[in-house]
Amino acid sequence: MAATGHDEPTAPAGVSTAVSGAEQARATKAARAGAARRRRGPSMSRAPAGFVPVAAVGVAFLTVPLVAVLLRAPWRGLPSILSEPGVFTALRLSLVCSLGAVALSLVLGTPLAWLLARASFPGRDLVRALVIMPMVLPPVVGGVALLLAFGRHGVVGQWLDRTLGVTLPFTTTGAVLAEAFVAMPFFVITLEAGLRAAGRRYEDAAATLGASRWRTFTHVTLPLAVPSLAAGAALSWARALGEFGATITFAGNLPGSTQTMPLAVYLALQSDPRAALALSLVMLGVSLVILVALRGRWFPGK
Repeated sequence: MAATGHDEPTAPAGVSTAVSGAEQARATKAARAGAARRRRGPSMSRAPAGFVPVAAVGVAFLTVPLVAVLLRAPWRGLPSILSEPGVFTALRLSLVCSLGAVALSLVLGTPLAWLLARASFPGRDLVRALVIMPMVLPPVVGGVALLLAFGRHGVVGQWLDRTLGVTLPFTTTGAVLAEAFVAMPFFVITLEAGLRAAGRRYEDAAATLGASRWRTFTHVTLPLAVPSLAAGAALSWARALGEFGATITFAGNLPGSTQTMPLAVYLALQSDPRAALALSLVMLGVSLVILVALRGRWFPGK
């Protein structure tokens, strides 16, 4: 049969198979290269010009002071320095006050975080702004505000003094209050974010099955929020442990009652730099432990 003039030439079957196989091989190779790039993360070559050296300077700026503490720390005399009465008392008091601040944050901050995450009420944005305010407020200003509120002649403090005989400034309880004032916002915003991320579907399911509000909170909401609650408590504890300005303004710097580690470091710098370095090293170690404990939240796996 004669072929028409419009018929196009047909490639042999072997050639077609070879071409399609080559295309598949190129596609497979490109897919593997893309997966490898994703595993490696963003390429350095795509950074804008000058970003890498400037970023290196930024890392050095933040790292060199920490390395200096490690290099100048009195490692050999560290046990004897930390066992001195004044240093040990400051360590113990810091632990007591910071844990007390975390406990207060848990009691007051958990209901507050739940309301901010779940409830809708007039002025919620204002309440959230007031909660976050101590995070951006200068600590010394926070201490002055605490004095005006809970001092012996303060708005609430004068009532506490006259009615209950309770005096908060320049006491261990006052140090706990000052640390909780600056540390609780970290707990509240962390827990609120965790509650929002968890959603409400499990709570709604529990409600449809007849669970009470309290049972839903204790058996559904709280277990889902445990990671965020633990992260918030850790951040709150670290912030309370390092608090200085509000504590010295509201509670003073009284050895044995309000002199926590940051205050002891400040005082030791004037008389015993080795003790100041030892206390700084302890606080640096605590911060490192907190960072490692929270690495799953700050540095999620790929």
